Order: sequence, then C-alpha cells, then structure tokens
Amino acid sequence: MQPNNVPAVDVAAVAGDPAERDVVLLDVREPQEWSAGHIDGALHVPMAQLPQQMNHDPGPLTPDASIVVVCKVGGRSAQVTAWLRQQGYDARNLDGGMLAWAAARRPMVSEDGGPAHVA
Repeated sequence: MQPNNVPAVDVAAVAGDPAERDVVLLDVREPQEWSAGHIDGALHVPMAQLPQQMNHDPGPLTPDASIVVVCKVGGRSAQVTAWLRQQGYDARNLDGGMLAWAAARRPMVSEDGGPAHVA
C-alpha cells in the first residue's frame, strides 16, 4: 500500500474531547512540533521511533485499536498509516494533519501551557 492510497479521516470526524474519542490519535511529528501544539490526549511517538516503540512497548497501539495518525500536513502520517496497515493495524490518516485541525479551530495544547500553535 502506497502512502497516497491510505484511508483518511476528516478532522470533523474526530472528537475534540479525549473522553469522547473511540480512536487512538498517534502524533508522529518531531518533539519540537509536539511541544508547540498537539491534540490533547494524543499519543506522541516520532515517526523514526515508531518501529522500535511498537516492538518494545506498543501501549494502546494494538491490532484491535482504531488508530488515526497525524503529522503537520499528512505526508509523514500517510507513510506511517501505510506501514501500520501492512502490519495488520486498523489505521487511518488524519486528512490535512495538524494544519487542518488548527484551521478547523479544534482544541490544542502545548507542553509549556502557553498558546498552542502548529510548528
């Protein structure tokens, strides 16, 4: 499966409140991007670290979980989505990534408690 052929989900289909979500949001951006602003309740595993993380401590990333993968615009997350699907996971790409999330005025948090933004 090629990254441009992965299933995607629209921002509007993902609950903003972590308690209302029926998916695991997997943010694969770099630490500085995550720190600037991310979706509350998302799991952060940078793209390059994901294979090792999945082998040693997958946490909520299980084959029976519904996973939505997110990055800044959707390119890296599409690659990760394709890889996860090849491994047998139910993964979809967040269409438009964090830029689409922010444009839709969906809630974000930052690591330092300041105003969150997409970096």
